[in-house]
This record gives sequence, structure tokens and C-alpha cells, in this order.
Amino acid sequence: MGSAARGPAGKDRNRPAAPSRGSRFRAIFPGMEIYDHPTWRMACQQFDLVAERLDIPDCDRDRMKYPKRSMTVAIPVHTDDGCTRVFTGHRVQHHLALGPTKGGLRYHPEVALGEVAALAMWMSWKCALAGLPYGGAKGGVACDPRTLSATELERLTRRYTQEMIPFIGPQVDIMAPDMGTNEQVMAWMMDTYSVHMGYSVPSIVTGKPVRIGGSLGRREATGRGVAYLVNRASDTIGLSHENATACIQGYGNVGSVAALSLARHGVKIIAVSDVSGGVFNARGLDLWKLNAHVAEKKTVLGFPEGDSLTNEQLLETPCDILVPAALERQITAANAGRIRCRILAEAANGPVTPEADAILAERLEIFLIPDVLCNAGGVIVSYFEWVQDLQSFFWSEAEVTDKLFRILEQAFVQMMALVKKQKISTRLAALSLGIQRVHEARKLRGLFP
Repeated sequence: MGSAARGPAGKDRNRPAAPSRGSRFRAIFPGMEIYDHPTWRMACQQFDLVAERLDIPDCDRDRMKYPKRSMTVAIPVHTDDGCTRVFTGHRVQHHLALGPTKGGLRYHPEVALGEVAALAMWMSWKCALAGLPYGGAKGGVACDPRTLSATELERLTRRYTQEMIPFIGPQVDIMAPDMGTNEQVMAWMMDTYSVHMGYSVPSIVTGKPVRIGGSLGRREATGRGVAYLVNRASDTIGLSHENATACIQGYGNVGSVAALSLARHGVKIIAVSDVSGGVFNARGLDLWKLNAHVAEKKTVLGFPEGDSLTNEQLLETPCDILVPAALERQITAANAGRIRCRILAEAANGPVTPEADAILAERLEIFLIPDVLCNAGGVIVSYFEWVQDLQSFFWSEAEVTDKLFRILEQAFVQMMALVKKQKISTRLAALSLGIQRVHEARKLRGLFP
């Protein structure tokens, strides 16, 4: 949304940040190579560009960029066939300047420490943008949950939680569901921690079942937030939802809820996909029939009322609203020029690479809703759940949804005000607001001698 301008000091706002003194220091005293990963490098590129824009001193940048702490643990699990498999688990806590850390736990075969660290960094900027009293965190276990039985998943979850007990707590680090995890996983985590403490501690995790302290509206929060922000973006660019079309990459919890929410506002969902592939129908997909098919087959593939297509083809399908809700780095320099939509809503974390960002910045017909805002609904309602657990006082779903939309509205208005004032992209505006708030908090707290 718009191109970047030159800054008050005459700096080119589109120019990548020059290597800092911290970078030169690391060349002499290496040690942070453990985070090296394409997603980590992408998050660092974004941070460096914003740090340059904000004139954050070089000596402060590394402290803001690198995690406060990270843990990697071995997780031995007795499998159903009588063997023992050892999985690798990670937890990264990015910063604690604003409060305890908050972030999801994902189960996925490609989980790596650098990826988890990048997601924790993005969560820091997301929480600050939304005004939440949290630092960012993220966890992950390198596994394929689809190949594990329910008992194996429970053993894995409980052992991971046990290994993390010295580093987590309701005032230290609170976990939540992410890719490959769900309410049941959170229930096992809560129980494991509570057994260790000797009393029930529902505030140790969010996204758990309502019956044991979860919040109404938490499961739908991210998808509802995506749809709300798409509506606000549509108002901004004058896009009517009558006859508008949408394509959604990643038909999991977030993508499916976003699809239903958009459909209720009159948007026609013409294509969806999951890890196995996708389905397309130019007349619009019947989401109720599609959801029944997914419940039975565990995939959108084979849905009889549409044609099959790949995830790559979905991203390039002409539509009004494109929602990448799957993995990172899906839109790259190779395909950014072929994206054909009016609104690009980043329901996933980091779906657009910096190289693709540069291409999209020149395409003023595309309104980008950046990930740190677009998918913030989940952590916002996780915050509500945490507050309800601490107070043992629970809200109605209408109250939760109303409060969610109020926070998203405030963040959207602040982002757009900065876009118009400084003539910068929506991503730079959103990241600038989040990073600046963390920087200010750290300056106020200072550095312990």
C-alpha cells in the first residue's frame, strides 16, 4: 500500500539497513548462528529495515532482535509398537520487557530453532501493536502429528511440558495452540503443569477447552479477526462484498473460520487448499458440504463439487481477496508478480518474503494486511482467556468478540494513520508501531548492571 518515502534524516526508507556494529561484533564473537534459518533471516530483514527507519541505535538493535532465552530439549516417547522415539522440542522467549511471554506451540516435521525464534520475534511486535502486556514466544516439536496415535500425542505433549516446567508459568510464559496442536493438547499441558504444582493452574495455557477454563470464542478468534480486517480493508479501498471472490490457502482452523466469516458477509469462496492440494469452483464452494467432506476425509482433496488445483495455482488464481493461511514464505519473488487480487490478507505468519514485499510495494492495486495485524485475533483472545483465568470470572462470547473487534479496530486505525502520515507500506507501519513500543519499554526499564 504505497511506496516508502525518504526519512527525516534524508535516508532512503526502501534501502536495506547497513550492517550494524553488532553485526561486526558477531563476526569476531560468533554464537548466534544457532538461529540461522530462512525464516529467521526473513524476520531479521524486516526488523533491520524498520530499525533503520526508526533510527534505533546500533547498540540497541541486537538486544531487541535476539531472543531473551531459548531451550532445546530431547523428548523420549514410548510408541505404541513398544519402541522409544526421541523427538526434538524447542521453546523461544523473545523478550520480557512488557510482561510474560506468549506464543503458540506447533507440531510439524520441519520445526527448527531458527523458525521458532522468528515466530517468537513476530509475536513480540504483534503483541505490542495490539497493546497486549506480553513479549513474544513460540514453541515447536519436530514431528508429524498425523502419524501419531492419540496416546502417543499425549505422551509427547506431557513429556515436552515436563521438560519446559522450569521455564514456563502464568507470569513467565504462556503457551497456546498453533499448527498441529489443538484444545486437547492444551488440556494435557495444563494437567501436566497442574499435577506438578499440586493444584489446578488453568492460566498456564490458553486455547484450552471451555469446560476447564478456556474462553468462548478463542477457537474462532484468528479467523474472525482476519474477516473483520478484510472488511475494514474493503471499506478503505471501496470494494463491495457483493460478488466479491476469495481464495484461501490453508483450510485449517484459521482458514476455515475465515472462509465462513467472509461468506456470511457475501463473499464467494472460489478456492481453498490444504497441505495435500486444493479445490476450485468459479461459482463458489458450498462450505457446509466442504466442511462435511473435510471432517470425513481429513482433506479438501476429492471434494466432488470442484476442480483440483495445487497450492501454487491457488495463489495465482484471480480473486478479490487472497488469504494465505498456511506456512511461511509462500509468496516469493518468483510468484509475487503473478498474484491477482485486491486484498492480500496474511492469516499465516510470514507468508510473503522480503523480496516479494518489494514487488508488492510497487503494485498499488493490492492492499496488504500484514501478518502482525491480520492474525492477531488469536493472541488477543488468548489474552482475554488468561485474564479470565486469573480472575476466575468468565465472559460471554458476545463480550469476547466485541472486545476483540475493538482492539483490532484501534490497531488498524493507528496503522493507517501512520501509512498516510509517512507514505509508507502497511507492513512498515504495523511493524514500526510494534517495534517502537518494545524499544521504548526497554529504554524505560533500562539494563540491569
